[in-house]
Order: sequence, then C-alpha cells, then structure tokens
Amino acid sequence: MRTLKLTLQYDGTDYVGWQRQGVGRSIQGLLEDALQRFEGSPVTVHGAGRTDAGVHALGQVASVSLAATIDTPTLARALNAVLPPDVRVLGVDEMPADFHARFSALGKVYEYRIVNAPLVSPFVQRYAWHVMPPLDLDAMREGSEMLIGAHDFAAFQGSGSAVQTTGRVVRDIEWEEGGGYDLPLVMRIRGDGFLRHMVRNIVGTLVEVGLGRWTPARVAAIRASLDRSEAGPTAPPQGLFLVRVLY
Repeated sequence: MRTLKLTLQYDGTDYVGWQRQGVGRSIQGLLEDALQRFEGSPVTVHGAGRTDAGVHALGQVASVSLAATIDTPTLARALNAVLPPDVRVLGVDEMPADFHARFSALGKVYEYRIVNAPLVSPFVQRYAWHVMPPLDLDAMREGSEMLIGAHDFAAFQGSGSAVQTTGRVVRDIEWEEGGGYDLPLVMRIRGDGFLRHMVRNIVGTLVEVGLGRWTPARVAAIRASLDRSEAGPTAPPQGLFLVRVLY
C-alpha cells in the first residue's frame, strides 16, 4: 500500500463540511468516491481539519492509503476530471507509511474575512462576514493579544466537541486592513491546534470589541472564565478559510 498526501482547495458553500455524513454532500465523501474508481474498492480519506458546513479551504491536506499504481501527477489530473469544479486537487505526493494528515500536523493557519462597509459586493458575500457598523481595528488588535500563547480555550469551544483537553497554543494573530465593499478585513491566526468553532468564536468576540460593546481587556476575562456563554457570538462560516496545514 502507498500512503499519499493530497493538497486541496474547495469552496465550502454548497457542502455539509469536510466529514462524510448521512445526508448531504461532503468533501471527504466526494474524494472517497472519486478515489474508489481508481482503487477498485472502498477507501478512507483522512483530513487534517474537519471544516464545517460553509467553510472554505485554500490548503486542506488529506491522506489516503492506496494499492493502485497510478503515478501521482496522473492521479491528480484524473481526480480533477471527476470532481466538481468547486473542489480542486492541487497536488498528490508520496509520503512515508506513517504519515497521517491529521496526526502528523504540527499546526494550522486560518483566515477569517470581514467586509466592514455599508454594503458587500455580490462577488465577495459568499466569502466574508458583512459587518456594517465601523470597527475599531486597534481595539481588536489589542484584544487579540489576550489570546496569544498557551491557554485553556474552553470559553471559545463550540458545542458537540469531544476532546480530552481544551488547552491549545495560539502562536500569533494578525489583522490585515481592508476597505470598501469588496476588500475584506482579514484576521490570520496560527496555532498548534484549534477546538471546534474556536476561530469563529474568537472572531465573534473580537467583533464585539471592535463595535465598542466590550473593552479589549474583557477578552482576557472571557478566556479565563472557561465559560462559552461569556464569549461573543459564533461568526458565520462563509468568512473562514483553512489556509495551510503545517508539518
């Protein structure tokens, strides 16, 4: 058996998320069905991150074990020929037998995009959260500093997540200023790992700060509370992108 690494991009708008589910189209399901054509039997694909419904990926990584001898460039072309155009395989690489897309990962980089303007372009609205009132970016940057480092992020964890610990390490958070109806404000966050909905809950909290409803110092108090009800709302999924998986 060969262990292969697949690097992917996808528009998550019309999907139930990465993970195969009983109802609806998933990215994992599409890949497994496509790969079965070449393997001749069912296969299991493991993703580095289980992106939720509506979340996008610029650099998702998946791993799979195959007996098929098709070379990697040909496999990438063949997969793109059968996958829908909103899912693309950027590359396929041979990897050591012990490589696993999820368990071998050292960290991930996400981006969240916000259009902070009276209106949002129809060509952007599928890929950003539209927040109309002006945001105080300096306050949001100050609030972000309260989240960098090794902390218990239970206050930012979404429901329905079964994890042994809610401790995570956030390496950095950067904000890239946008402007107008078609140039989003971008938050880029890098960490060793993330809880379910953690990035979206962080964004929802920092937007409360940017709107002047909370002070930047409150972010540290929310983090220390370990109470999800203390944090801000969950930002909508369409603004979130898995940018890169670090190995």
